[in-house]
Amino acid sequence: MLSMLGSLVSALWAGLHPRTLLLGTVAFLFFADFLKKRRPKNYPPGPRRLPFVGNLFSFDLEQSPVQIQEMVKKYGNVIRLELGDISMVIVTGLPLIKEALVHMDHNFLDRPLSPIREHVFKKNGLIMSSGLVWKEQRRFALMTLRNFGLGKKSLEERIQEEAQHLNEEMEKEGGQPFDTHFKINNAVSNIICSITFGERFEYHDSQFQELLKLLDEVMRLEATFQCQLYNIFPWIMKFIPGPHQTLFSNWERLELFVSHMIENHKKDWNPEEPRDFIDAYLKEMTMVKANATSSFTEQNLICCTLDLFLAGTETTSTTLRWGLLYMALYPEVQEKVHAEIDSVIGRWQQPSMAFRESLPYTNAVIHEIQRMGNILPLNVPREVTVDTNLAGYHLPKGTVILTNLTALHKDPKEWATPDTFNPEHFLENGQFKKKESFLPFSIGKRACLGEQLAKTELFIFFTSLMQKFTFKPPSNETLSQKFRMGLTLTPVSHRLCAIPRA
Repeated sequence: MLSMLGSLVSALWAGLHPRTLLLGTVAFLFFADFLKKRRPKNYPPGPRRLPFVGNLFSFDLEQSPVQIQEMVKKYGNVIRLELGDISMVIVTGLPLIKEALVHMDHNFLDRPLSPIREHVFKKNGLIMSSGLVWKEQRRFALMTLRNFGLGKKSLEERIQEEAQHLNEEMEKEGGQPFDTHFKINNAVSNIICSITFGERFEYHDSQFQELLKLLDEVMRLEATFQCQLYNIFPWIMKFIPGPHQTLFSNWERLELFVSHMIENHKKDWNPEEPRDFIDAYLKEMTMVKANATSSFTEQNLICCTLDLFLAGTETTSTTLRWGLLYMALYPEVQEKVHAEIDSVIGRWQQPSMAFRESLPYTNAVIHEIQRMGNILPLNVPREVTVDTNLAGYHLPKGTVILTNLTALHKDPKEWATPDTFNPEHFLENGQFKKKESFLPFSIGKRACLGEQLAKTELFIFFTSLMQKFTFKPPSNETLSQKFRMGLTLTPVSHRLCAIPRA
């Protein structure tokens, strides 16, 4: 009987043409993909998806902010997109954003873990962790930042000193064209480095400059097409060379740098006198050593330090680079900033946060730089923790939520000239005016934990630079407001002239 069955199977197999087998396999895979991606009732609308890759080819990455705005007009304020197996929903409009991130925040509190992030950080760190790990690490980071100067005069003094170093570096250029990128990165990074590592790095430190370049490349690479393919097909892409492999290599080098800093700290560590974030974390690790469920491990220390290093460098430095670019593009705005600083602070007194209320126009300019720079157009993603209804749509558990900050910051109902740099957006009768539709640091429990630090850095660095220099485009060079797509939107490479003010 068994031999007859075997003969029958062999005959059937021999009779099948390879083309028939291939077509059958493809048909089966398409049917399985269809079943897997059947949409639940009341699922948000969106563009047609392709099998396996979803909407990957629906976007030109460099034009995606514009394309998403066109989709909002077509599909409404809640849009469904798919990237391979990842279901994403884009939420537009202040009422819905507040509904999700504030009023229903318990349903949208976690971070989605993409295959790239899982490969690099696992479930560790401050930015992309969730649950108890996130709560423990955020609480500790906030406490430690406060202890080492956040909101205190000592931190402001560090920023003032670094602003002087940055001014000196720019003065060395003698008014000739130069790329501001890594000078600004170095200055801003030194603030978070003084908190995490207990030291700053000189602008000519070749090792630190290499680290800043690795950091910049990481930010750029993660948004590339090949890295998006890795998030869809990690089991295939891990064997294929490309930018994703460079990304992993860069992260390993950055982790190695932090590991060396930790080992150096251990050599002369005194738990009774913590000098910085690493010392404080090492002390916390010894205190919870007996707790098997604690998330305070050396690997988490590395990831949290890298998160602080990344977030504490990239966002503020990118905003400042946009700011100097806008000053060169809008000289009439720059002249008004100069006039206000001269009348309130003068040319030689050091800028401080105590002057902010007396500099309403300068403060408005800084806010307009953040609005126009729009460096996180879709915010940092969230994940639906339980099946949820939002605006009448059903969002299954695991859906990735993106909040459309571009639409918020370019809404013609909120901003008189949404596509033009205009500090008057934040002024009323000559006084600074807050705007509810301005959310560069997000809102809710997962809003940026370094918001106060970033605001202090932006004000002191920008005001110090404006006090000392006039920024102009180089002769015979045209400046552009085009951006480079990455984890943040950064200005395309450009040069400026920093002319010392007489």
